Amino acid sequence: MVHRMLSITDHNRDSAGLTYVYPVVSRRAQGLSIGINLNTNNACNWACIYCQVPGLVRGKPAGVDLVKLKKELSQFLREVLFENFLENQVPEWARRLNDIALSGNGEPTMAREFEEVIEVLGQTVIEFDLLGRIKVILITNGSQIHRVSVQSGLRQLGNLGGEVWFKLDRTTREGMISINGVNVSPNKVRDNLSIAASLCPTWLQSCFFAIDNAPPSVMERQAYLEMIRAIKDDHIPVSGILLYGLARPSMQPEAARLSNLDSCWMESLAREIKELGFPVKISY
Repeated sequence: MVHRMLSITDHNRDSAGLTYVYPVVSRRAQGLSIGINLNTNNACNWACIYCQVPGLVRGKPAGVDLVKLKKELSQFLREVLFENFLENQVPEWARRLNDIALSGNGEPTMAREFEEVIEVLGQTVIEFDLLGRIKVILITNGSQIHRVSVQSGLRQLGNLGGEVWFKLDRTTREGMISINGVNVSPNKVRDNLSIAASLCPTWLQSCFFAIDNAPPSVMERQAYLEMIRAIKDDHIPVSGILLYGLARPSMQPEAARLSNLDSCWMESLAREIKELGFPVKISY
């Protein structure tokens, strides 16, 4: 179990000494988030240049031991809810349990057991009388939304009052190749977003930063805003936009080239998004 005070700059997946479960002090949630890492082999189908996972590789996660996952989550919830974990390990300003978040060291929906994982999380939330008191959040790049089993999992997540946080860092093919390491059609991204938002409340989460001290180009910024406008025009029920920067150092080869944007740039973008009719939350 954790033996040090947590901070927003430390998302060490091994800090609790568990395979799948780890604690995070979340700047966005302003509280404790219990992370679920299904990608214990550090494998992901994307390769984002700002990713904080050391030893990131392309691929699929190893099989998930559902019994072990449930045991670990139950054990950790008991520590948080009934023992002194919050007092001993969490800064005073964050001493509340906000959510359980499927994120980890790669794309969680790549796990073939994804649907069963949502069932386990739902069972555990109900057993601990947390239904309606905390959220279950899926942080995803949206690439597997077309799969029937993933859609079933999202439907269950929606029934739990959960949320999808759908990655949308760039909206041109060239931008996604550069930032996310994937060659994907923007139309495909929008189609997957539409499916996700129809099954479960969905927020867009977008990471913006400077490369070689230069902000995203005017063209990329305008393309992003055009995508947001198209989402509005198509009546895709997106709940809002989560804008964020680099809270922790990238562990990828491009790390030295990346830096945070100044607050004026982010706030200016947020204002333009709000003018299109969407709520915006910024995390620096």
